[in-house]
Amino acid sequence: MRETFHIEVIGPDGEEVVTRISVRVANLEFAQERALRLFARSRVPQRRDEPAQAVRVIDGAGREVFHRTRFEEGD
Repeated sequence: MRETFHIEVIGPDGEEVVTRISVRVANLEFAQERALRLFARSRVPQRRDEPAQAVRVIDGAGREVFHRTRFEEGD
């Protein structure tokens, strides 16, 4: 059975959500993989904006079930 998860990329200030997408996947592991791919793309150097600070996955009930910062990635 597929579940809906919401993936949010947090901006350089640590507060603002700069990207939010909803995905329907089989389980949390697939949502985490998708979140990490989105996070990697959002940290590519831009001409004027700072890279994203964090990504989080929220389940259908509104609970945060996964969180990763750029510092945990080794940047």
